[in-house]
Amino acid sequence: MLPISNNASSEALPHKKPKNPSEFLDRKNSFNSAILQHILHHHPRIWLLLSILSVQVLLLLTLRSVPLSLSLPHPHPHPTDDDHHFQPPQASNSTSADPGDQCGLGRVFVYDLPAAFNAKILLNCDRLNPWTSRCDALENGGLGPVATGLAGIVPENLAPAWYWTDQFVSEIVFHNRLLKHKCRVMEPESATAFYIPFYAGLAVGKYLWSNSSEEERDRHCGMMLKWVQDQPYFKRSNGWDHFITMGRITWDFRRSKDKDWGSSCIYMPGMRNITRLLIERNPWDYFDIGVPYPTGFHPRTDSDVAEWQSFVRNRRRTSLFCFAGATRGAIRNDFRGLLLSQCRNANDTCTVVDCGGVKCSNGTSAILETFLKSDFCLQPRGDSFTRRSIFDCMVAGSIPVFFWKRTAYYQYEWFLPGEPESYSVFIDRNAVKNGTLVEHVLKRYSREEVRKMREKVIDYIPKLVYAKPLEGLESVKDAFDVAIDGVLQRFKEQEEWGFKW
Repeated sequence: MLPISNNASSEALPHKKPKNPSEFLDRKNSFNSAILQHILHHHPRIWLLLSILSVQVLLLLTLRSVPLSLSLPHPHPHPTDDDHHFQPPQASNSTSADPGDQCGLGRVFVYDLPAAFNAKILLNCDRLNPWTSRCDALENGGLGPVATGLAGIVPENLAPAWYWTDQFVSEIVFHNRLLKHKCRVMEPESATAFYIPFYAGLAVGKYLWSNSSEEERDRHCGMMLKWVQDQPYFKRSNGWDHFITMGRITWDFRRSKDKDWGSSCIYMPGMRNITRLLIERNPWDYFDIGVPYPTGFHPRTDSDVAEWQSFVRNRRRTSLFCFAGATRGAIRNDFRGLLLSQCRNANDTCTVVDCGGVKCSNGTSAILETFLKSDFCLQPRGDSFTRRSIFDCMVAGSIPVFFWKRTAYYQYEWFLPGEPESYSVFIDRNAVKNGTLVEHVLKRYSREEVRKMREKVIDYIPKLVYAKPLEGLESVKDAFDVAIDGVLQRFKEQEEWGFKW
């Protein structure tokens, strides 16, 4: 992935509050008052008309003050990572549905795309990467190889729920789960949402690091959109009730100039109104939805989830904090290098897993063991603002420490608590660059404060993992369920409010 620079510079400005109705009605002078009294005395019909108009004005102003649950795109100053007063957007509360109707939010139709857009991409798994085969990473329905080397690290009966899952396989996971979803319909006329099972990330991945042309990087997406735009249900809605999973970060699909990085898929005609599920979103694009990176834990049952939560809750943690990652030697004043240095200088309070020259991205037993024994885990930005390690850390019951607010707070509002301080620590990166020691900041938290934050992390583990059964778990909703419910809720609100262009 191409490193993305933080170029957001404008500060978020407070929105103006709507005028108070009483203040609005009190704005009259004595001259206007005298004329009004004369009119009301001699023209009672005008009095009636003015009364009706006054009621309408009050209703209008009252309705304007009612908050909408639908997040509508509108021009506003971009939030910045230096805006310490930023409040992350909250997920909409799902409308209560009939308990007897499990599909109260809607039903999904999965397009039967030509095999070139998904199945054939998987068949060519040995050519999806310019360096090595991806076939092992894509086996087991996208979950990857069964995890090994976990004896003594995780409970023995939970070991079969662990895989070395690649971070870029959400397209496969979502496609397989939707094919077995309880609210999938086979007739498009009864659907309220339409899923496009195009493996956009896998299709473009082989071209990102090779000397490929713009046409090669755009070819699959262009052909897919041409096919979808010919479908009658796309034409009916202009894409507003369609959604897709794109298994990489949004910036891999936002090439605006021919010589720049990635494909231009998101900017192509037809993509504009399609909701996109990505492991990293553009915070200012309404149609981008951030979903958790796949981790290695794929519970088989509700009891797997409960047992894992109990295990990480009672785990003895001997390290105050940890850092797992590699430095970025090519980057001037590399912040990761600074954190690595602080961690190594923290004596026995910090544990390091140096991933320099070692493949750590898909999880290793050393990383999992380190997160399991640490109270806090340092989470600087990755090659982009987010990183898979955030979710590996939290699944292990460790409390994430962020240095960029765009690393999580602007990304995963459907999946994380709305109060960042309830489950994480934020330390401004500039303070660290100016000499603040992470160790000193974390030592200020009492054991009770640490316990409460860890408990919040543990409560949210189900929303951060993708279950193994294609039908989902018995009653626990995982990351896939939360994402699909969120999409269906969004489409429902769009219809109710008539918000479409």
